[in-house]
Amino acid sequence: MLKILKNNLKKSWMSVIIIVALLCAQAMADLNLPDFTSKIVNIGIQQKGVENSAPEVITKATLEKALLLTREDSFILDNYQVFSKENLSEKEYNKYLKQYPNIEKQETYVVKKLDEDTQEKLNLDIGKALMLVSMLENEETSAQLKQQMVSYMSNGISELPVNQTNIDLNVIMSQDIFTIINSMPEEQLNMILDIVDKKYSEMPDSIIEQTAILSVQKEYASLGVNLDTQQNKYILISGLKMLGVAFISMFAAILITLLSARCAATLGRNVREKVYKRVLSFSSNEYRKFGSSSLITRNTNDVQQIQNLIPMLFRVVIYAPIVGFGAFLKVLNQSENSMAWIIGVAILAIVFIIGSLFALAMPKFKKLQDLIDKLNMVSREILTGIPVIRAFNKEKYEENKFDEANTALTKTIIFVNRIMSFMMPLLMFIMNSISLLIIWEGAANVDKGIMQVGTVMTFMQYAMQIVISFLFISMLSIMLPRASVSAKRINDVLETETLVKDAKKLKSFNPSKKGLVEFRDVSFRYPDAESEVLTDINFTAKPGEVTAIIGSTGSGKSTVVNLLPRFYDVTGGEIIVDGVNIKDVAQKDLRDIIGFVPQKGVLFSGTIESNIKYSDENMSDERMIQAAKIAQAEDFITAKTDNYNSEISQGGNNVSGGQKQRLSIARAIAKNPEIFVFDDSFSALDFKTDLKLRTALEEVTKDKTVIIVAQRISTIMNANQIIVLDEGKIVGKGTHSELMENSEVYRQIALSQLSKEELEDGRE
Repeated sequence: MLKILKNNLKKSWMSVIIIVALLCAQAMADLNLPDFTSKIVNIGIQQKGVENSAPEVITKATLEKALLLTREDSFILDNYQVFSKENLSEKEYNKYLKQYPNIEKQETYVVKKLDEDTQEKLNLDIGKALMLVSMLENEETSAQLKQQMVSYMSNGISELPVNQTNIDLNVIMSQDIFTIINSMPEEQLNMILDIVDKKYSEMPDSIIEQTAILSVQKEYASLGVNLDTQQNKYILISGLKMLGVAFISMFAAILITLLSARCAATLGRNVREKVYKRVLSFSSNEYRKFGSSSLITRNTNDVQQIQNLIPMLFRVVIYAPIVGFGAFLKVLNQSENSMAWIIGVAILAIVFIIGSLFALAMPKFKKLQDLIDKLNMVSREILTGIPVIRAFNKEKYEENKFDEANTALTKTIIFVNRIMSFMMPLLMFIMNSISLLIIWEGAANVDKGIMQVGTVMTFMQYAMQIVISFLFISMLSIMLPRASVSAKRINDVLETETLVKDAKKLKSFNPSKKGLVEFRDVSFRYPDAESEVLTDINFTAKPGEVTAIIGSTGSGKSTVVNLLPRFYDVTGGEIIVDGVNIKDVAQKDLRDIIGFVPQKGVLFSGTIESNIKYSDENMSDERMIQAAKIAQAEDFITAKTDNYNSEISQGGNNVSGGQKQRLSIARAIAKNPEIFVFDDSFSALDFKTDLKLRTALEEVTKDKTVIIVAQRISTIMNANQIIVLDEGKIVGKGTHSELMENSEVYRQIALSQLSKEELEDGRE
């Protein structure tokens, strides 16, 4: 899989980089969306738009009260400055005037520009003080504290949080609590602060800040701020920012989809092209090894499986880890409430489900493509053999044969789909269970005051992002096994070395021996065969002469001529063409000088013209027509409405066997090669047409080498040389007359076809 991706995504490297960048951008945008939800709920709704427990603007009176109740007075004072034109720029000054209408009516302080860490510390320090201020400003709380002081002093307690020499007991109840605290000696004030610090140490920071924000709201209201307006403004701005981030995520997702589809299509095209070119370079041995139906499946269905995987692969490799890990870190950062265990349990459950289903389905995924191969093979065989099937009334048998292959594929697909159908419901159950647990635990934390509602919502969103990341992985687990099997099958084709290949150092043909063909001690066996098919084949075919090969069925006639264009390579001896061993010249150059007409006429979808001009599409019409005349094909061509522009269906199924054979011969004649090879190419012709064609062919091939494989004695009686084969060996060689006298095998073949009188006439 990795090898195919690496080798075929190189041309799309720029798109891949853009996709990676966009996926990172989308992941970061999606990770930020829950934060906006939290801010809108916590800050916008619950805190009326007040972000920090350290007020941006604070009156001198409130600041003094806060400083009175904290040990961090110097730190707090260092981070505030008096509101005045001298301390602020004109822009900042006007901004504060606009935002806080009553800011000039009393002496106020404004916070300085702070970094994040300083702001966080200031929030906590002044937040504690403001929370105490808020509590002491409450009349009921203040009265209770003063009552407690009077009680202590009346009972003569020595260690009192008040200086008895300075404060009359009768005056305490009438004085302001802050005045009383301010009059305390430092030692006694520290006693109070120690008690407060001890109490605060047991209290979560979130409660301190939330309580302090109530004081900040009150402070802002005193400065003329409309809190409802501020709240609406904060929610509106945060909502617009959230929409902007969501738009970035959406825009990135659209571009990712488009570019991923383009990369996938490009990869599919490149792989199909490579497989196709590789298949074209195969010898007949490789075709037999794979089978045509399997090669078609590998170049279509298998490539499609990989192509479909690409968009999902980008998301799983890049997007899912960023979102999953990022969301988990966000959860951990918010886990002061110890809710992270819910995510851990969910991840373990998801991994277990995906792993179990993957283990069950993987073997079936490997089997699936082989079953598709088999179904294609059966379908192709049935469609090709329809006439024979009908002639023998074997429709029912073939239906059962197809049904068997179809049922096996269907059962496998159903099994895989049933296994995978459990995945989504189980994962959805986990998602809903997580939501329920988060709400349950979160509600308890909100009730205790250690968590805000927006934080619970954010936690839930991050949890869903983590689960969705695993959903992507689960989808990959469905697609990856089948795509991996397909990739292996494609690699098998691409990495298969053809047995017939060009030599490293190529030679050129000898012009002085043009058309000369020599078989020297040639022997051949098919790969994995136990015995030789041909043994000690020796003969020479010369230009201007006709060399015929005849023999009984299975004697090796077609094998001999298939060795000439190197459809197979000889296993012993050598074949010399134009004075050069055919293994030493380029296959293309060798086949350029051979006009080969196979035993079974093969036509391609197109027109009669395109089939005859197959060797050269720029061929002149005169040359095409002349070839058709020699092949005795002109009569039936001109009888058609569109003549040479008449359509030829796939495989030439809309013409007869004889017409197909004549067009195949015309195609070879139009090529005008040095060597003509006719592999039993006249078998579908009647005797009259056969005679006329061979007579016309003599004129065209008078300076060419002609090799004819035939079953009919009448076709080869006038050949200059006849080679008689029997069980892969030459058992006779000579003219018709010589063989009738010297070769028993030839004589038996001849007498089985013609009478003695006809043979005598042919001899004369």
